[in-house]
Amino acid sequence: MEKKELFETYESEVRSYCRNLPAVFTTAKGSKMYDDAGVEYLDFFDGAGALNYGHNNDYIKGKVLEYLAADGITHALDLMTEAKAGFIDVLENKLLKPKNLDYKVQFTGPTGTNANEAAAKLARKVTGRTNIWAFMGSFHGMTAGSLALTSQKADRAGAGMPLSGATFIPSPYMLGGNFDSIGYMEMLMADDHSGADTPAAIFIETVQAEGGIYVFAEQFLRDLRAFCDKYGILLVVDDIQVGNARTGKFFSFERAGIVPDMVTLSKSIGGMGLPLALVLLKGELDIWKPGEHNGTFRGMQLSLVAGKAGIEYMLENDIEAEVERKGLLAQEYIASEIAPLSHVVEVRGLGLVRAIQMESPVQTAFIQKYNFEHQLISERCGRDSSATKIMPALTISDDELLKGLEIIKNAIKSL
Repeated sequence: MEKKELFETYESEVRSYCRNLPAVFTTAKGSKMYDDAGVEYLDFFDGAGALNYGHNNDYIKGKVLEYLAADGITHALDLMTEAKAGFIDVLENKLLKPKNLDYKVQFTGPTGTNANEAAAKLARKVTGRTNIWAFMGSFHGMTAGSLALTSQKADRAGAGMPLSGATFIPSPYMLGGNFDSIGYMEMLMADDHSGADTPAAIFIETVQAEGGIYVFAEQFLRDLRAFCDKYGILLVVDDIQVGNARTGKFFSFERAGIVPDMVTLSKSIGGMGLPLALVLLKGELDIWKPGEHNGTFRGMQLSLVAGKAGIEYMLENDIEAEVERKGLLAQEYIASEIAPLSHVVEVRGLGLVRAIQMESPVQTAFIQKYNFEHQLISERCGRDSSATKIMPALTISDDELLKGLEIIKNAIKSL
């Protein structure tokens, strides 16, 4: 049986990415992927943001191989291990403290949605309130609690049950880009006929990724922090996809000068695509009872080794500054070469996460197919998947970045 036939015959119909990227991939390095026929592809998808430091990063991979060769423990539940100690030390003393951030770290199950589940549970436990506010256009996960905070109808329909405990707030970019989200929330709090109770928390992606790469303004983020302080609401930043230096700073909220009450991390916090998820929380919020939120694979040891190496690599190679520089390079190319093309409605983004908004999902489907046929791996996002998503590795070379953008330009010109 052919390899593709194996997948089509035996793998569940739930599979998605492989339907639009129909190759059997075998190896990968840096920003390149290779299929079983030896064809080379440039990767502008980056494992949905799980490979910020590139495929098989030599430094990170070397640390993992050293650990395995020394018979380092690979599974330990939440036992104390040398691997976990190393990760915590680098996270706290090399990353958080220099940024004047004072957080405890909770190791959850190794997926982003589990980190958000834990943060939501803790917010409810701390405040004694049940409802949580999120923003229209948000994506916070696919398990029941996180899915309740995810706004896309198609995703929510898959639950097969009512999703409760959440209220969605219109985002500032809606209604022509002039919606006063803070004013709307103030009205909900002040009007005794609003039907809204004070929420336990507000969840936000400071850059909505799956929602279409919408960047929330710095002043809005500051106003949101002040609103939460005013009403005793916990502010939770979901940095699962746009953290780990994706926007130019390790944390996407740094540009606004705010400090969230909790931050959720996954994807590239695992160093090289290994599964790891965290909740960073202010110490006074840590009222968990032992084992009250747990999981067999919380704090996976290889992920902790790779995660420590990933932070070290990011700091030693000044990835934050490199992303700011490459982000401007991408922005300038998109503004001059792509934005003026017909069918392009809008371009959005920050750092190395960008979107090209098209008129229809038919066009973005064509662009994705064209890109793949010209050896570029790309994905779609936004309402009706009508935006082309640009999310390469943060380590991509300038030439590779411009080459990928040129392919996208040619795809749009071919519409």
